[in-house]
Amino acid sequence: MTPATAPALLRPEGRTLRADDRPCFADVRDAAARLAGHAHLTPLLRSRSLDALAGCELHFKAEHLQRAGAFKFRGAANAVFSLTPDQAARGVVTQSSGNHGAAVALACRLRGIACTVVVPHGAPHIKRAAIAREGARIVDCEVAQSARDAATARVLAETGGELVHPYNDARVIAGQATATLEMLQQAGHPADGRPALDVVLAPLSGGGLMSGTAIAARGVDPRIRPLAAEPEGACDGHDSLKNGALIRGRRADTVCDGLRAELGPLTFAILQDHRLEVLLVSDAEAVAAMRLLAERLKALVEPSAAVPLAAVLKHRERFAGLRVGIVLSGGNVDLDALPDLFALAAPP
Repeated sequence: MTPATAPALLRPEGRTLRADDRPCFADVRDAAARLAGHAHLTPLLRSRSLDALAGCELHFKAEHLQRAGAFKFRGAANAVFSLTPDQAARGVVTQSSGNHGAAVALACRLRGIACTVVVPHGAPHIKRAAIAREGARIVDCEVAQSARDAATARVLAETGGELVHPYNDARVIAGQATATLEMLQQAGHPADGRPALDVVLAPLSGGGLMSGTAIAARGVDPRIRPLAAEPEGACDGHDSLKNGALIRGRRADTVCDGLRAELGPLTFAILQDHRLEVLLVSDAEAVAAMRLLAERLKALVEPSAAVPLAAVLKHRERFAGLRVGIVLSGGNVDLDALPDLFALAAPP
């Protein structure tokens, strides 16, 4: 399969979305058409016992069952599949601590093009192995965001490849938004005239998923309120949006390895426009929610994916009686690390 001859990758009707554009709801629908037959239609999971514990009606979008084990495949595939033949021929470059890198590598393998992933030292072994398994070239770098950016710039200069940023990319944001679009379609329409869901929560890191969540939710029904959840030890997103200025260069201190990135200029602007509120939780609260999801929902997810449920349980009064959608963002868990991880939080 070559970039010029793959019929399944033809761009659907609509504008040509560039990485630095501001995505809109029409771009989300274009992404959904582009991903049809490639991304899994993940189920919407329910648990009566979790509803009772939370005091609201919870709907879990099971993106831990997505290809490559996380929602990231949606954005990665939308970006990679929308490249022109000339762009695709030069290959793709990205940076990632795991899930996005594996997703881009898979999308590039499906399209038959080269992929290089800049990976910081200390990335979880299971995620690094997934990147390699999909055939991508790995370039190591230091953990700091500045080091990731510098290494990515060097690779781009060497290869002339197309950058698919993990979150600060309109094509990625539009792809991530399709998880919420599907969730709202699956949740149905209550007979009382309320929206399919009253609130939709997703974890906040670089902001690609949360930006897409807000665009999709408000695009389907302006009455739906998007909310974000973030670890206390990586609260740059919360502080940036609260203070109205983008915070850069902080050291993240959280077990939620998927939520250590900083907001980008594009995602910050989108979330500002949506006046996004961010709820903070501790690592212990996130791990306790992770345990609950494993015990009650039989869903083994990463600590990052459990942060929104932790926020609902921490702020029960705010969600009482509401229909709440939660994106379970990923399930690439290091099984060998589970005993030490669960030790961070006592059983509920």
